[in-house]
Amino acid sequence: MTTADGLTRPARQPETGYGDANRDEALLALARAVRDSGYRFTTVTPATHARVNARPDNAVARSLRDVLGWSRPFREGLIPADLTDLMRRAGVLDSAEGPDGSLLKARVRLSSLADELFLHAAYPPLAADSVFFGPDTMRFAEAVLAHLEDRARAGQPTPRRVADIGCGSGAAGILVAKRVPQAEVVLVDINPAALRTAGINARLAGVENVHPVHSDMLNDVEGTFDLIVSNPPFMVDAGGRAYRHGGGPLGAGLSLRVVEAAAERLAPGGSLVLFTGSAIVEGQDGFRVEAGAICEQAGLDWSYREFDPDEYGEELDDPGYAAAERIALVILTATRPAGVR
Repeated sequence: MTTADGLTRPARQPETGYGDANRDEALLALARAVRDSGYRFTTVTPATHARVNARPDNAVARSLRDVLGWSRPFREGLIPADLTDLMRRAGVLDSAEGPDGSLLKARVRLSSLADELFLHAAYPPLAADSVFFGPDTMRFAEAVLAHLEDRARAGQPTPRRVADIGCGSGAAGILVAKRVPQAEVVLVDINPAALRTAGINARLAGVENVHPVHSDMLNDVEGTFDLIVSNPPFMVDAGGRAYRHGGGPLGAGLSLRVVEAAAERLAPGGSLVLFTGSAIVEGQDGFRVEAGAICEQAGLDWSYREFDPDEYGEELDDPGYAAAERIALVILTATRPAGVR
């Protein structure tokens, strides 16, 4: 299927292996059992993950965290048999070759964020429809929750309708749903694997006010929103992976489309919180200029700041970034003034 950003999304079976309700129920049962065991894991960047797993002592898993956090192959019997059985029933268990024979490997991970656990794709997330979760997910969620706190301190109304565009694992939208249980939270993604994962994560978190919707941006979602949040793909990725490739010059295409969607669908007093990346060329932030112009044309008040001035430095070796001097993580907040339609 080809979307408006010109990218082709795969129609094959998602890599997580979910194929029916029985598999989803088994995966939910797995996640609940792991959570009840006291498991916690902070997911690191792929670069850090590769370095840590490359250490000789880390070739084979020694614990549940190694299996479902570090995505290391493991021997049958390392973890409780009921967990291995649930993985098999969920279709998320593969065979792997180890240094001394056949091993097993999970095709999912579980990561901690704000006292919740979230399912997502195992490392390395190479498939085009991988459901990604990493440090940026945590930063994005923190930015969204900080915005909710700012709204409350300013005496602004609690959001009644929220959209998480390009929801991925659903982490940010689910955390909003937990804090604003009276709100309707719509999790939007064009990746079926992401919507399945987000739905399971919502059930794992115990929220009922969340609705996963298959949509390109907000094209298949009706109405306006009091809060729109998004952490869209923003990298230049030759493989066109759904969780990573931003499209357009220097990966800014999808981020600009999010700003355009928000400019059309924010309710009076509603806000957009966009956490994304911007490639800086000769000291100039082209994304800031274009995004700001969209906001001003739509009559939105907006603010913009660099969250981190220099991330993903290893990506600068990619020919697509030949003109870039750094990649900054940025937060754009745009608000439609109250009483303005």
